[in-house]
Amino acid sequence: MHCFEYGRRHPEELKKYCKSVHFYKRDSGIQYIFKSLPYIVSTRTSGILLRTLIKEKYPILFEGLHTTFCLNISDLADRIKIVRTHNIEHEYYTNLSEVENNQISKRYFKMEARKLHKYEDILKNATHIAAISRNDHKYFSKKYEKVAYIPAFHPNNTVSIKEGFGDYILYHGNLSVGENISAALYLINEIFSRLNLPLIIAGKNPDKEILKAARPFKHIKVIPSPSKSEMDAIVSNAHINLLPTFQETGIKLKLLAALFSGRHCIVNHNMIKNTGMESLCSLKNKPQTIVKEIKRLYKIPFSKKLINEREKLLLKDFSNLQNAKKLITLIGY
Repeated sequence: MHCFEYGRRHPEELKKYCKSVHFYKRDSGIQYIFKSLPYIVSTRTSGILLRTLIKEKYPILFEGLHTTFCLNISDLADRIKIVRTHNIEHEYYTNLSEVENNQISKRYFKMEARKLHKYEDILKNATHIAAISRNDHKYFSKKYEKVAYIPAFHPNNTVSIKEGFGDYILYHGNLSVGENISAALYLINEIFSRLNLPLIIAGKNPDKEILKAARPFKHIKVIPSPSKSEMDAIVSNAHINLLPTFQETGIKLKLLAALFSGRHCIVNHNMIKNTGMESLCSLKNKPQTIVKEIKRLYKIPFSKKLINEREKLLLKDFSNLQNAKKLITLIGY
């Protein structure tokens, strides 16, 4: 296993599963912004890593387009090379630019989107592309050969939902990211300004605009940067997981987390479209219909029947074990 690092600890857990684990310093700095390669790629290059890969004869799994700096190297031409795509990256960065208020960041996202659109052609050197969502699979299949749909891997191996009623409505995510900031502000201003039910907004590093918007409302609580165990408990104790998004790209892991361990889920079109999880969620797009659905679901306990429906679909299509077997088949073992 080869990892680029930028300040995170080296997890000892990896040594249980990998013959060897190698770490490489991820470069950073303004000089990389002006290179022809996308920033997320040019800051993840290593001559030492390349020489190691050439020396070994194993199949190579590239985790994300951003790790593919050596995908077109001739010395690796005869190797099995699988790229796990996380998004249609240029669309993702375009969307980031549209929700970003900081003009410098907006310009960076636009520039990165253009570079990623051009750079994506490197995928023609992959033996297989493992797309993470149905939408991505459709997109990549039109442009490249040997594209497989393998849903996201996630921490949940069992469905662990509590029956009955929860204590509040929840929105969660990385609250320093533009997309999630926009969603949280939308919920506060357009939904919970009309309700008097308890709402928790939980996630990493809440933006000051979220804190400011929530402050006038006594029924809205913001929980900053909960630990993983705290977040798991917050999700499982909610009565409704409210998960709108303004980005249609990729698949949202927080939706999987909510479905595996949370009760009712209300989502919008962008969150659920073509995921295979449509039947497990309540789809509402407009503020007035979301408010009405919250009031309805808040009175309905989550039943054993609903839990069984979740298990039937999630353990069939989003099983880590089954999807690992699909990946092993691509590798050829």
